[in-house]
Amino acid sequence: MIDFAAPADVVAPQLLGCILTFHGVSVRLTEVEAYLGAEDPASHTHKGPTPRNAAMFGPPGHLYVYASYGIHRNGNIVCAPEGTGQGCLLRGGEVIDGVELAQERRGATDFHNLARGPGNLGKALGLTLEDNHTPVRLQERSAEPEWVSGPRIGISRNKDAPLRFWIPFEKTVSGRRGYPKKN
Repeated sequence: MIDFAAPADVVAPQLLGCILTFHGVSVRLTEVEAYLGAEDPASHTHKGPTPRNAAMFGPPGHLYVYASYGIHRNGNIVCAPEGTGQGCLLRGGEVIDGVELAQERRGATDFHNLARGPGNLGKALGLTLEDNHTPVRLQERSAEPEWVSGPRIGISRNKDAPLRFWIPFEKTVSGRRGYPKKN
């Protein structure tokens, strides 16, 4: 069983392969990113609580949904002890139930793109700002998949931290899909 009160970088790889269900669609998570609160300049919670990020300071195992670029609804699962402000961004997944509903929401038919990328994943799941603070319904995986970690994507601060976790070569992963490059 996942202990959502653990730090986000501990919880993140445990989410890979789990099934998240929201608003009639179930997604097997294939890619997530950890955000570590006050110690992580890329985190929405780096500078403390605000009305926008309040859900991230709430109880672990709940959802933090925010508007990205004013159009996308991205979701995070709150981690670490309440008041810490850590979470895991849901970056990519495979729709395993509710495919037609996800296609309708996304206006797309390419199966691998339905929930690839945090905005697409949020749209496929039908996430809204009203879902903030909602407890997460997660079916845990039956076995741990192979996973790798590397730098996060689409951020300008602390971007080299290896806090992005994904299942290698999975077609629903939004960024580099294979193994990270070795220096």
